[in-house]
Amino acid sequence: MINPTQHKQLFLDDAAIAQMTGVARRLHQPASHEAVIRPDQTQGQVAVQTRSAPQWNSEKGLWEWWYWGYYTVPPYGKYHATQRSLSCYATSSDGIHWERPNLGLYEWRGSRQNNIARDPAQERTLYHIVRDEAESDPQRRYKALFDVHDRYLGVSPDGFTWTMLDVPPIPSQDESHFLYDASSGQFLAFVKQPTDWGRSVWLATSRDFQHFGAAQLVFHSDAIDRANRKARIQQILADPAYLAPPLVDETDHIAQVYQMAVLPYAGLYVGFPVLFNPAGAIPPPHMNYTALNQVELTVSRDRLHWERVADRALFLPVDPRSDGSYGWAQKLLCGTPHIHQNREIWIYYNALRFRGMRELYKDIPDAYFEDQSALVLAKLRLDGFVSLDAAKEGTVVTQPFLAQGGQLFVNAVANAGTLRAELLDAESGQPLPGFSQSEAVALQGDHLASRLGWQARTALPQDRAVRVRFHLDQAQLYAFWVENRI
Repeated sequence: MINPTQHKQLFLDDAAIAQMTGVARRLHQPASHEAVIRPDQTQGQVAVQTRSAPQWNSEKGLWEWWYWGYYTVPPYGKYHATQRSLSCYATSSDGIHWERPNLGLYEWRGSRQNNIARDPAQERTLYHIVRDEAESDPQRRYKALFDVHDRYLGVSPDGFTWTMLDVPPIPSQDESHFLYDASSGQFLAFVKQPTDWGRSVWLATSRDFQHFGAAQLVFHSDAIDRANRKARIQQILADPAYLAPPLVDETDHIAQVYQMAVLPYAGLYVGFPVLFNPAGAIPPPHMNYTALNQVELTVSRDRLHWERVADRALFLPVDPRSDGSYGWAQKLLCGTPHIHQNREIWIYYNALRFRGMRELYKDIPDAYFEDQSALVLAKLRLDGFVSLDAAKEGTVVTQPFLAQGGQLFVNAVANAGTLRAELLDAESGQPLPGFSQSEAVALQGDHLASRLGWQARTALPQDRAVRVRFHLDQAQLYAFWVENRI
């Protein structure tokens, strides 16, 4: 049985659904994309990236964000692909408008007037950082993984002064994601290691941020991704609104999984895998690929087994080329999204205009290589990854659950139509007296959390196995759940 009293029931997979008629699952891409941190060209930056999402500091009453600022470094030339990245720090009161405080900690290019948060002379890169509000030891308030390959563990009281732990690193290649999962009480490191399908996602876990177990393979690409790679490259090549990869060859390259951020959500784990679609092999000395990096969705209930969502539709596709957009070639999540005021899901991601060195892009003005990437905020409706849509009339029958009183709630949109619910006996499938479709009160409008009821009843029965049959007429259903409200 499902348990809608414990968790909202979403529709990224079929776990809550017994039957659908006249209804289609639709993936929703986030809206309101806004570049919130761009390269600080007054400091000579040409790009920004991060693999950490903003985090709330309850003591300061501010959002904090550690990110990398990229600088060109002589003698390689002004636009050579080799750049120097430094850890930088920003703060915000609202998560949208960001300030770069003058930290004055480290000298860079003859000045301490900067927001550099880590000594440029340090060898290890600050790769991921998590503020642990539940940590009892203030000296371990911040936890981080360091370096661009194997991940070394460090702790800090403030995010600026670090103590490296004398423990083995987590094996990884150059991409990963890191978070604390409150539901399991574990730190999760989704690292990148190779398989026969190239770049793939492995998971290492720890309860004490001291001892991580051996990483397990949890997600990789397959033959369908390989076919999708070719189609997606061809789609971009055929559309002049987009920036075509500057090198395309005829090799049937495999698709690979570049990295995957993960969000624990409503008893699920929502994954945001970046599908790396090579277009052409870059010859030595660079030895890489021109490519598209775009984000799909996956879902898991145990973090080990993942299911693709909505037939692998793109969640964050690359952007058409314009002066105001940055995601021409690559999009990658910064880290775990967060739930904003229980109304929206805020997704911060890296948007990059290019993949490959300057020399490959013959007809691109130099100005774009002085402003190559940005950190972007996109917003999604609460529970809004997937909806079940009925263009006309349709029904959704849920898996059975034990009704123990409470009230039935939905996240739904019925601006041009209606949504009704009837309660069925779990065994016979027959409507329960007082809970039939004819007795159901119709829901109209746009609601993040609205109660469904019947003419003479608002509460569900006690201690009875039931199903819900939702009747949608030009409506969208995002989630349902049961709760007790006064």
